[in-house]
Amino acid sequence: MELSSIVDRLDEELRTDEYADLDASANGLQVGPEVAEIERIAVAVDGVRETFEAAIEADADLLVVHHGLSWGGFDRVTGRTYDRIAPLIENDLALYVSHLPLDGHQELGNAAGVADLLGLEDRAPFGEHGPEHIGQRGTVAGSYTPDELREHLETNLDIGGQPVQHLAFGPDEIEDVAVVTGSGVDWLDEAVDAGADALVTGEGKGKAYHEAQEAGIHVFLAGHYATETFGVRALRDLVEEWGLKTTFLDAPTGL
Repeated sequence: MELSSIVDRLDEELRTDEYADLDASANGLQVGPEVAEIERIAVAVDGVRETFEAAIEADADLLVVHHGLSWGGFDRVTGRTYDRIAPLIENDLALYVSHLPLDGHQELGNAAGVADLLGLEDRAPFGEHGPEHIGQRGTVAGSYTPDELREHLETNLDIGGQPVQHLAFGPDEIEDVAVVTGSGVDWLDEAVDAGADALVTGEGKGKAYHEAQEAGIHVFLAGHYATETFGVRALRDLVEEWGLKTTFLDAPTGL
């Protein structure tokens, strides 16, 4: 399939243009020629030297990632930036990036994947970011105790052997859960205002401890990487439906 066709289809599905003024990431095709034929696509969370080399080893023509290279552009392509980009150019490996668009997709996105894992029902968009939402909120079929929810996350996420951190300040039974993956504690107040019993995210900030304690809400910090494998896996399944060969490149950080 022609690279431009794949890019157009991904951009349309992910509504990439709608996030152009909201996201520091340069979403869409970040590295690639005007014309190229794509037979195999690799997907990964992070666009870094490790995944570039793994994609080349897997004989991929296109790598699709959540975290790309450009966050507001480059002043110079030298040093570590040059070393990171060089394998793409030298091996004709194109790079497609979807950051907030993939967080916000209510079916294929990262938060949607975590919500699936937790079995959340009656879902609604959550995590306002300008006119868009980058998370999801829903209710548990029944309830979790705090320990049950933490154990479920630890058992089913690729957390690299690290424990799920838990700020245990909420109720004894968890029924309403808000999810913003990655670095999502900035949406703690929105979770409280929405009546959520718990916020599930990836990583925290120091202020979150006291904010959660004062608000009486659970916060589960399950790892930035671990909470953000869902979106690229879903995109892998999508492009397989288009008749392309795919590979998922797992490069967990434990963070």
